[in-house]
Amino acid sequence: MSFEFFPPKTDGAQMSLGRTIAELEPLTPSFVSVTYGAGGSTRQRTREVVTWVRRETAITPMAHLTCQGHTRAEISDILDEYRQAGIENILALGGDPASDGDEPRQSDYTYATDLIDDIDAVDHFSIGVAAHPEVHPRSPDRETDRQHLAAKLRRADFAITQFFFEPHHYVRLVEELAALDIAKPVLPGIMPITNLKQIARMASLSGAGVPGPLVERLERLSDPDDVRAAGVEAATELCADLLAAGAPGLHFYTLNKSTATREIYGNLGLTTRS
Repeated sequence: MSFEFFPPKTDGAQMSLGRTIAELEPLTPSFVSVTYGAGGSTRQRTREVVTWVRRETAITPMAHLTCQGHTRAEISDILDEYRQAGIENILALGGDPASDGDEPRQSDYTYATDLIDDIDAVDHFSIGVAAHPEVHPRSPDRETDRQHLAAKLRRADFAITQFFFEPHHYVRLVEELAALDIAKPVLPGIMPITNLKQIARMASLSGAGVPGPLVERLERLSDPDDVRAAGVEAATELCADLLAAGAPGLHFYTLNKSTATREIYGNLGLTTRS
């Protein structure tokens, strides 16, 4: 079990995230990860959350790090900051360029594999990478996507997938990697649907498809609480299917809230720490 958070932008959001982490800590996650904004826009806030988790909780933190908009000297400084703070885990990502209207920043990197080279050279970090079960939206085709992912995983320790809603996407991904002699752990990313419009928007950006039957199941409900309950139920079913298929764990995209994750955890009959 592992959870993903994003850096809060306000003091109020910071307090809310602190409560969420406190509520999830009894679930004894293997780690929690903290995202990194486009072009390094949340560099300092990401570091603050990751180091706080390392210092104030019993949870192992992992920092997301993207190469877009960074020079090698900047990445070297960031890695040194994390090493000195006792952070041992990095999720190495290509990342998105800065938002439209922002001043383009110099970048010495093109792909996540370039970033992996520099992280690995430090000889301190465990390295994770991203995987897209339904293929990265910028990949020209499925075969190319899998070849690139296999190249990353030959040098990294594990992968975390983008969220998806049908177990066969994950099973096919693992089988395709096995055909390329890759057997490293791939953690499926889980996004419980608590707001259909929000998830549909995020899915369109990530390349994930929201299945028609699931959309129809949720659209039949008019009460937002009923939609949320049905979304949690669907995510529970997905998690059970993935564990039955041999997934080594589950990685939850929490959106900095704990309730849905805790409910799914309970639905699966998993034990919390007292």
